[in-house]
Amino acid sequence: MNIGPNNVAIFHYTLRNESGEQLETSRGGEPSAYLHGANNIIPGLEKAMAGHAAGDVFSATLVPEDAYGERDPERQQRVPAKHLVFKGKLKSGMVVQLNTSDGRMPVTVIKAGRHSAHIDTNHPLAGQSLTFDVEVIDVRAATEEEIAHGHAHGPGGHHH
Repeated sequence: MNIGPNNVAIFHYTLRNESGEQLETSRGGEPSAYLHGANNIIPGLEKAMAGHAAGDVFSATLVPEDAYGERDPERQQRVPAKHLVFKGKLKSGMVVQLNTSDGRMPVTVIKAGRHSAHIDTNHPLAGQSLTFDVEVIDVRAATEEEIAHGHAHGPGGHHH
């Protein structure tokens, strides 16, 4: 079975930046799973996954607009430190979580003050070309429940 709409793809990946530095990997842990066509992963990776089958190994290099987008200088703001989730002392350059009405999102601290911080809400990987080294482990038909919920369930997917 090939990856296509309403299929669940289970895969391992290694993510590298433009310099070839490894940023993260699922290898050595549980593979990731997503429902194809439900926008569960970044657009360029989902497009690159289409048509592949279990056992396929490939690399996909994504330009910023197909990954986490271009950096937007307008996405900087000052927020009270109490809205940030971090351990230790808040410092410039740290990637922390910002509590929002839509849940937590990663932000980068530009300047830390005693009671507030100047943050950049662009995704930390925005503006970068990224390479995914992918190994497709399995492809299966999604269940009716997965299609209704808009995401894969079980190992590597969403847990209710």
